[in-house]
Formats: sequence, C-alpha cells, structure tokens
Amino acid sequence: MAITAQEVNKLRQMTGAGMMDCKKALTEAEGDFEKAIDILRKKGQKVSASRADRETKEGVVVTHIAEDGKTGTLLSLTCETDFVAKNEEFGSLANAILNLAVKENATSIEGILALPYEGITVGEKITEMTGKIGEKIEVSHFEKVNGDQAVAYIHSNGKLGVLVALKNTGGSNAEEAGKDVAMQIAAMNPVAVDKDGVDASVVEREIEVGKEQARQEGKAEEMLEKIALGKLNKFYKENTLLSQAFVKDNSKTIAQYLDGVSKGLTVSEFKRISIG
Repeated sequence: MAITAQEVNKLRQMTGAGMMDCKKALTEAEGDFEKAIDILRKKGQKVSASRADRETKEGVVVTHIAEDGKTGTLLSLTCETDFVAKNEEFGSLANAILNLAVKENATSIEGILALPYEGITVGEKITEMTGKIGEKIEVSHFEKVNGDQAVAYIHSNGKLGVLVALKNTGGSNAEEAGKDVAMQIAAMNPVAVDKDGVDASVVEREIEVGKEQARQEGKAEEMLEKIALGKLNKFYKENTLLSQAFVKDNSKTIAQYLDGVSKGLTVSEFKRISIG
C-alpha cells in the first residue's frame, strides 16, 4: 500500500526513528502504526520508541556563515538533559549535521534527516545516538537567511542563536553593527523586522485585544477601533525590530542606529532559535 509523507512524519515523531526506517516499517505493517512501532523495536530501536513522549528542552544551537558572507545557517540539536547537551560527542554531532546540511544545500529538517551520514542517514545516526545515550535526540530547528551580509550570534549558554541578514552594506564594515542587532534580537525577541512583516493573524489579535481592553475601560463603542489602532501602533514600536529602542542607546531606534553606521544600512530578515 502507498504510505504518505504525513504518515511517515507522524511515525518519526512518535518514535524518533529515521525517515526511511519509518517508511519501511509502515510499508511492512501495511499502515498499522502499532505494528510499525513493534517492527522498529525489533530492529533495535526500542530506546528511541520508548522515549518518544519525552520533551527535549536542552541542547545546542550551532551556526554557519558561508565563505562569501551572504548566507547564514542555524540549527538546533536537542536532548532531554543538560548533562548530555554539554557532552563533546553531542556537540560534535550537531556541528557535523549542520556542515552536512550546508554542503548539501538542505532546505528542511526532513531533508537533513534523509542525508547520507557515515554509511547510514542522519536520521539513523540520531536514532543510533539515542540508543547509545538513552535520551531522545532531535533536530528541532533549521533556519537560513540570505543578504548582502549575514551575521550570526550564539548566546553564551549555547541554547540561543540568531541570524541577521543585512542589506545596503555598501563599503562599510557592517559586521559589528550586525552583531549588535543580533544581540538585540536575542534579548528582545521581536516578532518581525517591521510592521509589514507582522503576520495578519497577530495584527487581528492585537486589534481585538485592544478593543476589548478599551471596552472594559468603559470607552464608547464608536471609539474602540481608533483606540485599538493606537494600541497596535504601540505594539509595532515595541515588538518590531527596526522600531525598537536600541538596547545600547535607547535614544535611538534600531533603524536609526543602523542608518548612523552606514546610510541605508538595514535588516532584510532575521531568524532566532531558543531551546527550552
């Protein structure tokens, strides 16, 4: 019978097993998930399956900047305990997976797990490591940015990473400014670069919250929309990167800070990964 990608992914999430192993097990079990799990267990993946419901709130974030400086890649490998996260072998595996993903130009976690790794796949290697250390392990996030210059920042605890793509860098050395912005993103966790990048569902929610707050304050019904839009503008100022006050000098916004470094310098996109 034909096994769908959604079914394969569901079994992978349930067991932590490799994508191809899940597909083979589901095919052999004719789509029966319980039988498929038994098949995986019989193939030595009992530990992985038994820990499928565990949360992976520890781990490491690793990053890579391309030689031309224009593309940045960010990946997190997560596990159950800080003890494992600090293990040298665990950190080496995270970097090896990241480097392979960069080399093969991977575009998704599913694609990474299917890549060949030392005679097996990345997914199978992770399952092997799970069996070895007795903890659930997973590639939990994978992000990329592209710009005139990409800058990366990893917080000192190794569990928080940021990528920033700058544009209009011109002839200036924008790396230091990019680091400042990346640290701002790490600390302030903006929702988007600017208001145009805020998801429509977030805008709708903020307007509804603003209306209800005004209603609870006893404001006239015909004034609710205007009041809510005023609250929305405050939300944009506090939660979109370029409008935020610069942490190192709150007399400037991030947009003003960057423009002061180099005329027209700005951020085209960013990605932020936080574990835990």
